[in-house]
Amino acid sequence: MTRTAETATELLGAEVADLELMLLIRHFEWNLLDLFAAGELSGTTHTCLGQEHIPVALRPLLREQDFVFSNHRGHGHYLARFGDPAGLLAEITGRRGAVCEGVGGSQHVLREGYLSTGIQGESLPVAVGLALHLSRTTPGALAVAHIGDGTWGEGAVYEALNLAALWRLPLLVVVENNGIAQSTPAKAHLAGSVAGRAAAFGIDHVLVTATHLGRIRDTLGPPLDAARSGPGPLVVEFMTDRLGPHSKGDDTRPPAEIAAAYDWYTAAADDQFRALDRRQRETVAAITREVMSRPGTLWPDRSCR
Repeated sequence: MTRTAETATELLGAEVADLELMLLIRHFEWNLLDLFAAGELSGTTHTCLGQEHIPVALRPLLREQDFVFSNHRGHGHYLARFGDPAGLLAEITGRRGAVCEGVGGSQHVLREGYLSTGIQGESLPVAVGLALHLSRTTPGALAVAHIGDGTWGEGAVYEALNLAALWRLPLLVVVENNGIAQSTPAKAHLAGSVAGRAAAFGIDHVLVTATHLGRIRDTLGPPLDAARSGPGPLVVEFMTDRLGPHSKGDDTRPPAEIAAAYDWYTAAADDQFRALDRRQRETVAAITREVMSRPGTLWPDRSCR
């Protein structure tokens, strides 16, 4: 079976709403890079290009009472959770209507049931504390922490996993393993495997290599249900590709390696996909025009971004 013989729906196992969300995230991220190049963004920004399918696949498996902990590459997590591109763009650009009044910027966003941070590994200890709280107050709810392969070099990760396993907490650790930590390949910084490290704490591990949303959801549904019922934490490792640089221009990978990365966007190119793609591109452009026409936030100094 060749990829070119499949429609976008068949290739990605996605409904129209799924495709629209993935395309919204893709165009939002491309738009941010354009805004940065035009000098419209302060600080830094990290895109999730190539990894959009992960939060979209998880979206229907998560519940309203779950708490999502995101990371520095978290725009897709936020958009899949809230569908609020205008609020997020206003936050990143420091415009009125921003989620956190413009003081969080690209990496540090707080909203009910959601927190992102730019510090690797920081979210896991906090997620463990929140999982303990949920276990006592909201049965069936999960603390969901998105981390990367590079995060496994942080000692806080192991302290957190130790307590989560010991106390059998409702914690879902989503590992977005794109094979490179900023500019260091995983083979140069990660001894053993993520599965082996989870096993050391007696924590179940599920490996996901697909981008087909239907198959991902079928695979993850039962173990997530089990994690909710009390057996303990779960580590889900997505093998994925980071299409862009770590931040903007700091990609040290050989061009051939970057070109070989799998991109669902170029693989899914049927007529329906192209129509949806055009619509979401226009949607993001319209949102950008409206947000960028707003005045800045009331904060006189946004240097903390």
